[in-house]
Amino acid sequence: MAGDSENLTAGRELAVLLPLALEGPYTYRCPDHLDAGPGDYVQVPLGPRQIIGVVWGEGTGDVASEKLRPITEKLDAAPMSAVQRRFVDWVADYTLSSPGTVLRMTLRVPAALGPVRQKSGVRRSGDPPARMTPQRQRVLDTLQDEFVWPIKDLAQEAGVTTGVVRGLVDSGTLAIAPLPAFDMFQEPQLLVRDKELSEVQREAADALRDYVQPGRFSVCLLDGVTGSGKTEVYLEAISQALAAGGQALVMLPEIALTAQFIERIEQRFGARPAEWHSGLRPGERERVWRGISDGTARIVVGARSALFLPFQDLAIIVVDEEHDPAFKQEDGVHYHARDMAVVRASLGGLPVVLSSATPALESLYNVEKGRYSTVRLEVRHGIAVLPEISCVDMRTSGPERGKWLSPTLHEAVAKTLADGQQALLFLNRRGYAPLTLCRTCGYRLNCPNCDTWLVEHRFRRQLLCHHCGHQTDIPKTCPACDNANTLVACGPGVERLAEEVEADFPDARIAILSSDIMRGITLKEMLKAITDGEFDIVIGTQLVAKGHNFPGLTLVGVVDADIGLASGDPRAAERTYQLLRQVAGRAGRGDKPGRAMLQTYQPENALMEALVSGDREEFYSYERQARETFDLPPYGRLAGVVVAANDNSESLGYARLMARAVPSAQGVRVLGPAPAPIAQLRGRHRIRFLVKSVRDFNIQGFLRAWLGAVAPPKGSVRVTVDIDPQSFL
Repeated sequence: MAGDSENLTAGRELAVLLPLALEGPYTYRCPDHLDAGPGDYVQVPLGPRQIIGVVWGEGTGDVASEKLRPITEKLDAAPMSAVQRRFVDWVADYTLSSPGTVLRMTLRVPAALGPVRQKSGVRRSGDPPARMTPQRQRVLDTLQDEFVWPIKDLAQEAGVTTGVVRGLVDSGTLAIAPLPAFDMFQEPQLLVRDKELSEVQREAADALRDYVQPGRFSVCLLDGVTGSGKTEVYLEAISQALAAGGQALVMLPEIALTAQFIERIEQRFGARPAEWHSGLRPGERERVWRGISDGTARIVVGARSALFLPFQDLAIIVVDEEHDPAFKQEDGVHYHARDMAVVRASLGGLPVVLSSATPALESLYNVEKGRYSTVRLEVRHGIAVLPEISCVDMRTSGPERGKWLSPTLHEAVAKTLADGQQALLFLNRRGYAPLTLCRTCGYRLNCPNCDTWLVEHRFRRQLLCHHCGHQTDIPKTCPACDNANTLVACGPGVERLAEEVEADFPDARIAILSSDIMRGITLKEMLKAITDGEFDIVIGTQLVAKGHNFPGLTLVGVVDADIGLASGDPRAAERTYQLLRQVAGRAGRGDKPGRAMLQTYQPENALMEALVSGDREEFYSYERQARETFDLPPYGRLAGVVVAANDNSESLGYARLMARAVPSAQGVRVLGPAPAPIAQLRGRHRIRFLVKSVRDFNIQGFLRAWLGAVAPPKGSVRVTVDIDPQSFL
């Protein structure tokens, strides 16, 4: 297959970008018979092995042609579009990553770059066999039509072994026939709609459609309270993009949100969308990749990595829950998918919709500056109203010793159950207890690889590190003093909270929703059971904070509303506000009013007061002022630089070398070096710098000059750069 309009003459020297951490493309010679050009996927030699890369342009000409190795093969796949290649370069430049490292994110399914693997089945082709058995008769009865059946499926449907089917093939009664390699994606039906929009939603949808015209770059913030029907509104914008013949991408921050959302898409358009996330099996990943590449997958619902899929005619991007920190990639290439979605749309000339009930301060800032337009939905859909929010002052109304529910919240749960309604208890802490210590010597059970405590998971009877995954059995004696029965769990996790709730409400049906307990289809079934009213009390982490609609849930109790505030993260208050607003919004989404109760030791905190009053602008105004005063995002810029090594002296020595090489520049400060808050992570010792600048400062240029002035790290030392960091651990 030839390349795009930039195609080069066969036999030229070509620059091929490889999915490796290299400074740039390597030059290869293109044999005359390949006719490869920019964007073509090719296989090239690299040392003793063959590797897949992408033609990035013409060769540099700085290597003698007789020394160039030839391209081995051009793969039978649609070329990578010019827009996607520019996107790879842009992301690499912005994040200070090598282009090959970014390219690697686009090559997650190498099987999709070759010919489709042919599948086969069987069909009826001849007379019944001379020797008929009941098993053979069942197979023939099943094959009443002319369809081709996979052998395994036919055997299962007929209740026989595959050997019976193969015997019929040998006798000539059945014949081997080709099967489609993959199930086809259904074409969306634009007029299908199972829900009528309210007048408010119709007005918002009309306004949104005006802003997000296909073929024109724009960014619109869809800002609506929880339960206002934002999804229904932006599906109308998606319908408009599909009608113009394009593809639509909807990005979600959590895999846990995809099941309900995909059902919603299927109801609206009469076609199941393509899914893209880490939980897909290899065969399904190949099917989705090919469907996106050939344009048959018209609607894609995916996690952040879906941005790097080979869209041929992308017409709109929707970022749902755009404020969510899960959109930030924290390893490999450090990018924020919300911001990169805006870049991808700008390069491709298409609209972006950012949707949230609690928008990020960065997005609100861009609205104020006129960079983004906005559509507001300020009331809930139908008869539902926003929940009443109140604080429980734990200083005066705290729980009994050894318990975690205050008398006020306990009474509210009891009344909710008596009224036949559901209650949600929210605690953003997995496991049974965050700390286990010895009451005799005070020893704390720590992770051997990280500077963190091990978290007890009593259901699994193990201690786990939530950072590196280390796990071990709960010891019977203290590892320090060897005393037995002296290890005690300190603090609550959702498992410990469930233990208390089970004791206090023995007749209640209790569900625990936590990412380490709920997986795959189990989670889907649990969410459906909660929606259907099969549970009375739901105990959950942030997994339940967004995207779910439980019509029978009328009470939300936040067990520890202060948990996110004890942090050095400059966004700690904003994130806590967003999380608590989102989780409170789970209450009262049906025909009964809801309420949320926040257990806090700081009811006078501006954040808590804003939640209780319902005055979002009061909180954002306070947060804006604090950020602007200290030149913090979005009024300034940040970058994190972490030096990590297997030995502490190695990391500290290189960090001191870096500190001596910091360039002098106006508008920027380099803080550090200092041990990172988690100074040891996965066995690596970490030293951190924080680069802080005014908003219009070229922080990437500064970092390139700084890092370029230091000798490259040796041994186990590695330097990681995080532009616009979201985590400060």
